[in-house]
Amino acid sequence: MSIAESCSNMRQLKATHAVFITNGLHRNNFAISKLLAFCALSDAGDLSYTSLLFTQISEPNSFIYNTLIRAYSRSSQPKLSLHYFHLMLNDDTLCPNHHTFPSVLVACANASCVIFGKEVHNWVLKNGLASSDHIQTALIRFYLGCKVLEDARKVFDEIPRLDVVQCNVLMNGYIQLGSASEALSVLQDMLISEIEPDEFCVTTGITACADLGALVQGKWIHEYVKKRKELLSDVFVGTALVDMYVKCGCIDSAMEVFERMPERNAFPWAAMIGGFAHHGYARKAISYLERMQVEDGLRPDGVVLLGVLTACTHAGFQKEGQFLLHNMEARYGVVPKHEHYSCVVDLLCRAGQLDEALVLIRRMPMKPLASVWGALLSGCRNHNNVDLAEVAVKELLQMENSDRAEEDGAYVQLSNIYFAAGKREDAGTVRKMIGDRGLKKNTRLQYDRGGWGGCMNLANLFRKRGTWSETVGREGLRSEDLDSCFEKLMVFACGGMGGTKMGGVGMITDWKVIPMELLLR
Repeated sequence: MSIAESCSNMRQLKATHAVFITNGLHRNNFAISKLLAFCALSDAGDLSYTSLLFTQISEPNSFIYNTLIRAYSRSSQPKLSLHYFHLMLNDDTLCPNHHTFPSVLVACANASCVIFGKEVHNWVLKNGLASSDHIQTALIRFYLGCKVLEDARKVFDEIPRLDVVQCNVLMNGYIQLGSASEALSVLQDMLISEIEPDEFCVTTGITACADLGALVQGKWIHEYVKKRKELLSDVFVGTALVDMYVKCGCIDSAMEVFERMPERNAFPWAAMIGGFAHHGYARKAISYLERMQVEDGLRPDGVVLLGVLTACTHAGFQKEGQFLLHNMEARYGVVPKHEHYSCVVDLLCRAGQLDEALVLIRRMPMKPLASVWGALLSGCRNHNNVDLAEVAVKELLQMENSDRAEEDGAYVQLSNIYFAAGKREDAGTVRKMIGDRGLKKNTRLQYDRGGWGGCMNLANLFRKRGTWSETVGREGLRSEDLDSCFEKLMVFACGGMGGTKMGGVGMITDWKVIPMELLLR
């Protein structure tokens, strides 16, 4: 059978198959299973040829069925995996095993077959296979894949002896589905159960803190990381910490973590430069762009360069932003994409250079997407440029792939621009078109409990009192009434995440009775 195992492409496999047919080996399950495994599971295989091989097998065994079920479960045709599972069930000589069900559950998730997946779950319970670690993990993945979070958590809670893999799967699922607070609760459960989190769980926990803006919990996890050298030296843990501090407004702490990392790849550099962009530190972003090449010998990719362009946009560095865009390919080997052009169009519009922004759009080597014209339209609104706004709207409406939301947004913006320019008749015409399209303007969010109404115009309040500065960041909040207003804002935010009390900005306090800082000691 060495000839079958030596196949590296479909041409060799088909030649081997011909030899098998000539010598009568195509009826031998062991021989044909070697070919079938290559076709089904190898990157160089061919699933359609796998089905052909299957039709030539008179009595397929469990290995052959499991191979087909596994292969199709991750393909673009997951329902074929369930088809072969049904064939296996109809064979009285065979019985699905712990190798079968994980792939079947993957197929159910990918095919959105929630009801059938639950039937598989019941079958597993009735046949005493629920104690298998692989099946337990597969069940959690299945329910997460179908966005049935309660059942995923129920399976997790019923596992008598949890392992790190199962915890990591559930935490990742919560993060992907926007339930970051639940991901942190899983980390807390691990610590209560004295399960030592690995680098993946810790990274996910830090990511949850970043998503929630939970600075206090993020600091607790950081202190835990410092006690374990293998975590402290992990580049992904370090990158997650940088990102967490950036999103919580602590740019200095992010820089401190970054500078102390023993090893850095492109990810922490991208996170740090993106942080500078978020906080408007254009000079820092540009200097770190040079540093990543000099210190670590890394070439920036499109994401990093977009971060630098964004920083230039926020800081109003027009010349630097334009220079970077025009030299991206020559200097860094990165071909500018729509998002890079959109960023520079926004930069030019903020500087009042709307005509120059239009020239840049016209000179793009590819057809501009809605994001590019949308950036120009926003600039037209800010500078009351009716003529260019009409051009931008016309281009947006003529786009082949524009969706209803983009078109509605363009009409609304044009109406506002007409109204601001005193062209009430034109504004009325556009608003009538909006009404004919059935678009209703959303009312602004109102919230009376806890004084939320006083927080609705928080940004404007900062500007009027002169207490917010993009260059000093969070330290720019000085007055007690602003702190009180911000606390009300955070209380409201935590109300939507399961929190009810605040011990400070970014602190969510009611996940469990036992405080996390005690568990992380």
